[in-house]
Amino acid sequence: MTASADAPIGEAVLWAQVDWDLARREVRRLQMRIAKAVKEGRWRMVRALQYLLSRSFYAKLLAVKRVTSNRGKKTPGVDGILWRGARAKWRAACSLRRRGYRPQPLRRIYIPKKNSLKKRPLSIPCIYDRAMQALYKLALAPVAETTADGNSHGFREGRSCADAIATAFNALSKPNSATWILEGDIKGCYDNISQQWMLDHIPMDKGVLRKWLESGYVEDGRLYPTRKGTPQGGIISPTLSNMTLDGLEQAVRSAVPRRSRVNFVRYADDFIITGKSKHLLEMQVKPVVVRFLAERGLTLSEEKTSITHIKHGFTFLGQTFRKNGNVLRITPANEGVLALKRKVGSLSRKYVSAPMPVLIKALNQTLRGWGNYHRHAVASEAFSQIDTHVYEQLWRTIRRRHPNKPKKWLVRKYWTVGGTNTFSIRCKTRAGPRIYSVFKLSSIGIRRHIKIRAKANPYTKDDAAYFWRRRNVKDSRFLPGLTSRESKAIWAS
Repeated sequence: MTASADAPIGEAVLWAQVDWDLARREVRRLQMRIAKAVKEGRWRMVRALQYLLSRSFYAKLLAVKRVTSNRGKKTPGVDGILWRGARAKWRAACSLRRRGYRPQPLRRIYIPKKNSLKKRPLSIPCIYDRAMQALYKLALAPVAETTADGNSHGFREGRSCADAIATAFNALSKPNSATWILEGDIKGCYDNISQQWMLDHIPMDKGVLRKWLESGYVEDGRLYPTRKGTPQGGIISPTLSNMTLDGLEQAVRSAVPRRSRVNFVRYADDFIITGKSKHLLEMQVKPVVVRFLAERGLTLSEEKTSITHIKHGFTFLGQTFRKNGNVLRITPANEGVLALKRKVGSLSRKYVSAPMPVLIKALNQTLRGWGNYHRHAVASEAFSQIDTHVYEQLWRTIRRRHPNKPKKWLVRKYWTVGGTNTFSIRCKTRAGPRIYSVFKLSSIGIRRHIKIRAKANPYTKDDAAYFWRRRNVKDSRFLPGLTSRESKAIWAS
């Protein structure tokens, strides 16, 4: 898949001249037709349109663009091949085809689990197989979105953890809301899904899907077969796991009386179910969940699955939910705060001898990402606590760097350059002097997230203006509604 030295230069020019807006419009047009056919129950039409999309050259271009521009673009599979340069990318798009396709085994590595000493297996496909998965995902995504549970928020277009947290807030914040919560944890979801169930129920090319599921993996130079699960690390795996768990919300709601205050919220394989009593969740809801998962080869983790009263609090997606009286508070989980403090300390030690702007850049990336994730919760106290910890760590760092300098000199050099009580440093660059300042979490501010509509579908014309507002307007409540003609114009732009 690498370009040879005598390849014509025109291939690089062709890649540079691709009209990406046109490619996205053409692919989205087919995706919208697929979603419409799914809603109408015309599955023969769905298969025909998926066939067209998976062989569309525009779709192949977008698939190659995705795998060569995301974070994994520098991570090779077992063949060690990467696509670098416009010529190699154009050739790759021309080479994507189903006939004769045989995926290579996955490269197995292990990464540490968050807040745990255990490690999670990660299977990395070759870049060619990643592009094929991205191509077929374009054809499968409209089906997945149209048939998805309304309160499933993980790995879906236009949805995020913030939407799942807002859904949980709506379910628990009212005075008469449910007071008991079933915290569900699926044991090894990706690794244990029944492959036969996916082959029987996932509406996509069965031959290609079977090849992916049975490709095996390489670890320590040995090839191992895969008899169950979908590999973590594949581009299409989150969509497959989502479709496997879709239907759980309806199964739970159908199993209990209408006024049981049962609400369901899921993000990927993490979910919570609310109920008016512990007995209801234990004797009626949990057995339904167990049966639903068993059909798909999955089981609940008895150690991590629990039923909790809201006054005692529970943690979901890094946030702690606790209700005192009629007031529900959502705060960053203590485990997350402690993990961030440890990360700040490790960065300070890692860059102890590096130039100060390098340390500041690493700190800012970590702090800004964590703060933006938690800014929709009651996080002011946590933000202030972390700012104080960062201040203490920076003092230790500059004391180690300047052991013989007095405190006044340190304050003058580092704490007054960018303003009062701001850790900054002035450096010379080619463009002139530049000030580098450490980001303060308390400067973010707290802002309520506007939850996405449960039934909104990005592949339908009716919701085009809605998704455009959520992408482009900071607060969609203050944007006037658009007409259907304006909606179509936005969707085509």
